[in-house]
Amino acid sequence: MVDAADEPVAYCILITAADQGEIANLAVARRAQRHGLASTLLADALLFARERNVTSVYLEVRESNAAARALYRSRNFQEIGRRKGYYQRPPEDALVLQWTGTI
Repeated sequence: MVDAADEPVAYCILITAADQGEIANLAVARRAQRHGLASTLLADALLFARERNVTSVYLEVRESNAAARALYRSRNFQEIGRRKGYYQRPPEDALVLQWTGTI
């Protein structure tokens, strides 16, 4: 997504293979947060996945990222695991989440 000046403000990278997908990254520029862009991008990515018969989508999220975790929870992602020390700067565990077809 871009703003009125054609500056990028948000993006989502979804990788699919067969019936599985991964949200590799979902980001919104600080100046554009709190306007529903992440929610819109995530909904579009999941719709895209479902239209291609993807039955599971996975992602990792920082344990401390309450806003992102709430967004994913609102789209029916479930916690299925943890990756110890996954993130750097600062070091932190990642929660592994899975979506199984309900938007």
